[in-house]
Parts: sequence; C-alpha cells; structure tokens
Amino acid sequence: MSYLIVGLGNPDSEYEKTRHNAGRDAVRLFGEKNNLPEWHEDKKTKSLRSEGKVGKEAVTLLLPQTYVNKSGNAVLPLITSKKKAATLVVVHDDMDLPLGRMKISFARNSGGHKGIESIMRAVKTNEFIRLRLGVSPTSASGKTKKPSGEEAVIKFVLGKWKGEQEQEFKTVMKRACEALATIVTEGKERAMGEFN
Repeated sequence: MSYLIVGLGNPDSEYEKTRHNAGRDAVRLFGEKNNLPEWHEDKKTKSLRSEGKVGKEAVTLLLPQTYVNKSGNAVLPLITSKKKAATLVVVHDDMDLPLGRMKISFARNSGGHKGIESIMRAVKTNEFIRLRLGVSPTSASGKTKKPSGEEAVIKFVLGKWKGEQEQEFKTVMKRACEALATIVTEGKERAMGEFN
C-alpha cells in the first residue's frame, strides 16, 4: 500500500517554528529520519514533494506551498477516490490536545481546523488518517488551556514556540515519526493501539 503523508503549515519563512507549522515540521523530520530524497517542487500539487520507501512500503510526502486553509488544493490532484483517501495521512497542529500529546484518528470531524476542513471539502470524505499534534498549554491541574475568540486563536497558532515548549515539541515530533513509520509499515490500527 502506498501512503500519501501531508504536513500542514504555512510556507513562508516568517511562519517557521510556529505552532501552526507543527505538521509541516514533523513531516520534514520524518523525511530526514527515513533518508527520503531531497524535496522538489511539484507544480501539479503546488507542494514540496519527496518520494521513497519506508521499510518496503512506498510513501509520498507533501508539504503544501499554499496556506493552511487552502491545503485541500495540494491534496486534490492525488486523492481522486474514497479508496485513495484511506491511504492519506494528514499531520497537523491540534489545540484540543496539550503540548506533548499526540493522537491518531480516522474518519473524524475537523475539530474546527481550517486545513482539515479544506482537505475534507476537496476529497469529499473525512475517511482519512490524521496525526494530531497537541500545541496547547495546560493548567496546573493538567487541563488544556485553549485561547478563545478568533483573533486570540490566530495569534496563538501563528505564535512561535517559547523556551521549553520547543524542546517538548521536538520530543513529540520524534514520537510522531515513529507513529508515521508504524502507520506505513503496520497499518493505522496497530499505530493507534501503540501510540494513542
């Protein structure tokens, strides 16, 4: 089975190391860790693209060069059926999860994530795999502290990691790479059982 792994984020250098680029950063690291070829520009998908093998399985990695809320434009040329959608893995930031946590899900709603909504509209299904990377701080009792109101949310997701947060995110990115490798080589059920 050949998987398409898409890392959501914004392409410009001003967005590097922001919470909204969590998915993009994780997929870039996954490519490095698995010695996949250099990224090249793919005009058809308006993305940076790398293709290779993880174990014996073929993978295509995409980093859309569109903004997050237009991510569906990158995926649409490659995911042309519901069957193909089942081999799509989208890696993205998630404010419903605390920083340091991640979760693999399948056929779930968008949770208000504009990039996921764009992909669902483009491929006309929610039946694809998502690797959700937590970005929210927590209270002393461990509850997730999400910003409220559209302006506060935008400011938060476009904010850069601060101090220890970046280190914590790097740790979760390593686990995300292991989870992606498990999805590709052993399937989503095995990965969910191991990493959720």
